[in-house]
Amino acid sequence: MKHSGKARKEAFKMILITLVLVALVPVVSFVAFLISATLTAASIFLFLAWGVFALFTLYFFRDPNPRVPAGPGLVVSPGHGKVDVIDTVVEPRFMDGECQRISMFLSVLDVHVQNAPVSGKVGFFKYTEGQFLNAMRTECAECNENVLIGIDASDPPATRIAFRLIAGVLARRIVPWVDVGDEVSRGDRVSLIQFGSRVDVYLPAAAKIKVKLGDRVVGGETILAAFE
Repeated sequence: MKHSGKARKEAFKMILITLVLVALVPVVSFVAFLISATLTAASIFLFLAWGVFALFTLYFFRDPNPRVPAGPGLVVSPGHGKVDVIDTVVEPRFMDGECQRISMFLSVLDVHVQNAPVSGKVGFFKYTEGQFLNAMRTECAECNENVLIGIDASDPPATRIAFRLIAGVLARRIVPWVDVGDEVSRGDRVSLIQFGSRVDVYLPAAAKIKVKLGDRVVGGETILAAFE
């Protein structure tokens, strides 16, 4: 008879389609399980990575209390790091000419809070935009982003001391906590440089330098120079 068996074919077609759909359920469930397991593993990894980052951040931003040395005419290190340059340079903005320079490199493992080298009043503050070259290169002071802070010292009186905070390839932010007119005491916290960086200290010719190349210095504690 005409169209005989077509209904059964439609029935078999529907059965086949539903069979495929039913068979897809465990496949989809298995794929979903794999995705879920992957997401769970990724979540655990991300949480562990965040935990490591959080611990490193707390370690990096540590801020120990300095044991500030007592005595007249002392200049303490403003930064924590390694002295790698001791020379004579011209600093025209605050020191008004030739002066001694002590430069120290701060690695990512060093404390990055800076301390006032002497007591006195902040008489100069200048932020300069620039590049972010590796702070291990001493010439980065000439072209990297930096902040120059000058202090009119009260001990010894009528003496100018300056220090420059220099950003490095990782240090993309300098956070000063002082400004012109602020009174500071030797060892006071004055700034923060985030991650690897450099600090230069500018001293008058009369200052007698007490450190040598390669010395490790501690901010607010190590005596860099003295006026005798």
